[in-house]
Amino acid sequence: MIGVMKIGCFPYDTTRQLFESTSVETAATLPEIFERVVRGELDVAELGLTFYLRLLEEGTPYVALPIFPNRVFRHSCVFVNTRSGITGPADLTGRTIGEFGTYGQDSGVWAKGILMDEHGFRPEANHWVIGGLEHPSAPFGFIPHPHPDAVDVTTAGAGKTLSAMLDAGELDALFSANVPQCVLDGSPNVGRLFPDFPARERDYHRRTGIFPIMHTIVVRRDLLRDDPGLARRVYAMFEAAKDAAADRYRRGRRLYQVQTMVPWLNALVDDTLAEFGEDWWPYGVAANRTTLDTYLRYHHEQGLSSRRWQVEEIFAPELLGT
Repeated sequence: MIGVMKIGCFPYDTTRQLFESTSVETAATLPEIFERVVRGELDVAELGLTFYLRLLEEGTPYVALPIFPNRVFRHSCVFVNTRSGITGPADLTGRTIGEFGTYGQDSGVWAKGILMDEHGFRPEANHWVIGGLEHPSAPFGFIPHPHPDAVDVTTAGAGKTLSAMLDAGELDALFSANVPQCVLDGSPNVGRLFPDFPARERDYHRRTGIFPIMHTIVVRRDLLRDDPGLARRVYAMFEAAKDAAADRYRRGRRLYQVQTMVPWLNALVDDTLAEFGEDWWPYGVAANRTTLDTYLRYHHEQGLSSRRWQVEEIFAPELLGT
């Protein structure tokens, strides 16, 4: 048991069991959870990797555990205006590109890094606009906003949303963790940079072994100091919840995943197991070192951290052997 603590995270497959058996708080959006962490209102919480690394530069009272409830392949997260003439990565040069909340949120760090590694993308060659995706909003006010001097970053105008700006052609492209509403509505003005993203993401994983990590779980340092076994108990709790979710999919194979509404999900689960193995969503340092090292490199290369962090510096020492 972990005692009476304030725990905050989003309800995913990986965390559903916690909501069923533990007192866990959530919010309508992930930034709301992240802001509560920054304010010190939670003892254990989900936090985006870039948010954690930015706070780490300033001496955050939290330390991360190698628990990763949110991970997404990110070739799919670059959207383009179909009238902009962008047909491939090379066409992004010199463009106006939107990003939600901050320059370099986790999805953007991954997308920029992959484009830089594989297509010679240069963020400093673009004009970046930060704002709200579907509702006008200022950049997040609860975290630092570092970026290289050579990168041109401004904010969206009053009353502007990134989704509407992309649809209208005021943005040439958008790096977004969420699918813009204009795409969901079928606007002919908007498409993906990589329409064939599932095949590209599978190829990327097969070549690199990387399954991009977005978020981690953090715990207050003073609690870990006062209770030396707490980190391992929190880790075990989240891992058990994740394993329970994975087991539901494994058992669902017998019934063709009939408990869900998604056709052909059974075949997708079979393909996932064949490609990733039994533990396709691993926690711990060892199984994720390549992914974490790559993210830390991207974060530094993109000017979001003043130095290149090492994996051993960002996680609780007692879990480095996981």
